Amino acid sequence: MNTAANRPEPSRTESLRLPPPRQGWGNIFWTLFGLVALGALLVACAVYTAPPVVTDWQIRDTAHPVAAARVSDGKCSTKIVLHLCDMTLTLPTPSGPVVRRINTVFTGVHAGDYSVRVMADPARPDLVTTDLALDRLWNRTVTLLVIAGALAAIIVAALAAMVRNRRAGAGAMG
Repeated sequence: MNTAANRPEPSRTESLRLPPPRQGWGNIFWTLFGLVALGALLVACAVYTAPPVVTDWQIRDTAHPVAAARVSDGKCSTKIVLHLCDMTLTLPTPSGPVVRRINTVFTGVHAGDYSVRVMADPARPDLVTTDLALDRLWNRTVTLLVIAGALAAIIVAALAAMVRNRRAGAGAMG
């Protein structure tokens, strides 16, 4: 007597996706807070870091050292291999001084201080910059693109996960 012949044949198996556990308001708050913080970092990249990179690309071939220009409030800090330099550059011109605050972000291994020379294009003195910024222009560009891209990808992935989890939770309820 064969008992296997009496059993019904199993139907095709399908995978089940379990909905995520219900999220409380605390989890939702911290998720949204994190997204807002990442969004603020992305906006800071666009407002403070990207414009000096763009203008440095515009004058990279025509900028020359300017002896009369000065750096004030210049400081750099290092976070592992990420260097953040904030400087205020002042360039005297016949029509009045040009003052520009720049933010330079680049990667690399370096110990010690940086020395900088102020550089400007004679045709566009309002785009005053430094030799440090011009020397590391490719590094700054890639660093900006990687950081901004990573922040944007994390934000999009988190929003997609929130929508997916919300739909899965609503599907389980209905």
